[in-house]
Amino acid sequence: MTTPFQDPKLRQRGRASVDFLAGMAAASGPVRARVDAAIAEKVASPDALPEDLDERLAHMDALLADSPAYPVQQLLGDWHGRMHGRISAEAFEEVEGDLAPLFEAAEQGPATLRLDPDLKAPDYWDGVHFHRTTGGWEGHAHMGYIHGEIIHKKLVGRFFPGGIFQQRRDVAAMAPRESYRRILDMGCSSGHFTTALAETYPNAQIVGVDLSARMLEHAWRTANANGWNWQLSQQAAEATDFEDASFDLVASYIILHEMPAHAIRAVFAEAFRLLEPGGDMIMSDVTRYADMDRLAVWKADRGAMFGGEPHWRESASLDLEQVAREAGFVDVTTKGPYPYVIQGRKPEA
Repeated sequence: MTTPFQDPKLRQRGRASVDFLAGMAAASGPVRARVDAAIAEKVASPDALPEDLDERLAHMDALLADSPAYPVQQLLGDWHGRMHGRISAEAFEEVEGDLAPLFEAAEQGPATLRLDPDLKAPDYWDGVHFHRTTGGWEGHAHMGYIHGEIIHKKLVGRFFPGGIFQQRRDVAAMAPRESYRRILDMGCSSGHFTTALAETYPNAQIVGVDLSARMLEHAWRTANANGWNWQLSQQAAEATDFEDASFDLVASYIILHEMPAHAIRAVFAEAFRLLEPGGDMIMSDVTRYADMDRLAVWKADRGAMFGGEPHWRESASLDLEQVAREAGFVDVTTKGPYPYVIQGRKPEA
């Protein structure tokens, strides 16, 4: 379900700029094909590439130094990484006045929002411009809307067959029960996976936490616009203030790669604490490096560097199945490659 609040009608300039960004990404296909052809010619086997990833990055740069397409691909990736947030923000600002009454209306409703003006953000998040977004998640007063309704829906969503949000619904539906009473979305961001949880389990009380006030504000308005009674609060997923055994499902969608390994371990430990005995955990993230050959890992790691993902390598190198078991979960299962989904259960008391 999409409300008028969630479907901004961009003006001509903003729409043209956003369409240009999307078109440039699509039109770069021949450049990628030339780079892939050069790689196929020069890399006889992924196993022959250096084991150390930093050495592999330098090795591939040297190997492709005579490929005219390779620096073009790098330039396009760098430009897109730097500019997508700025262009989307400019497109939003052209229609901000049109959206103002919809924003005001969406601040009334059943959802609740609890912000923490004294929040001490963890070092791995504080000051980091994730996805190379100018100013980071707090860099614009309406960054949650820009990220959730323009970047994701009008840019990123174009390149996912079947829809980027279908993946979220698919992951939500993988939880083992048909219904839950109280669900926690760890790292709910602008509310896309939270929406999938609400639609999949309509009788559940949905609770979401995130570090970004701007993302939470958009999730809150989205909930109100749809008549959902979400309970949202600004806090770190790995250290919430909820009581033990508060939920029967704890979930997250593609958020773990935004954290270093120690924070990920703390997230799983916190999920275990918050679940009632017999409760379910379902987390998802990017493909594990252990499930990829050395060439695929190089491509993913290089893409993360352009994409503004400072913790991607550390996170993608982590064995989440082992992390879940160390936290105390049993019946741990995984499914991949993308989204890589891990499930587990807190043992009965």
